[in-house]
Amino acid sequence: MSDPLLTAADVADELRVSTMTVYRLVRRGDLPAVRVGRNYRIRRRDLTAYLEGQTVEPISVELDDTADTDAR
Repeated sequence: MSDPLLTAADVADELRVSTMTVYRLVRRGDLPAVRVGRNYRIRRRDLTAYLEGQTVEPISVELDDTADTDAR
């Protein structure tokens, strides 16, 4: 089975970020991409690997204390 290629717009929609954010990730080398003409394509497996690498442990997440006071 082939690995689907996603456009920057597809990735942006999936991550709920702008396409500019996707291009920045590609330019920084954080998200591998294939150049097809003037456009980039991201392999599904590379997006999955990127997301897995961004996973944080709950203990390392710093929460904003003001969020707790708003809920009271």
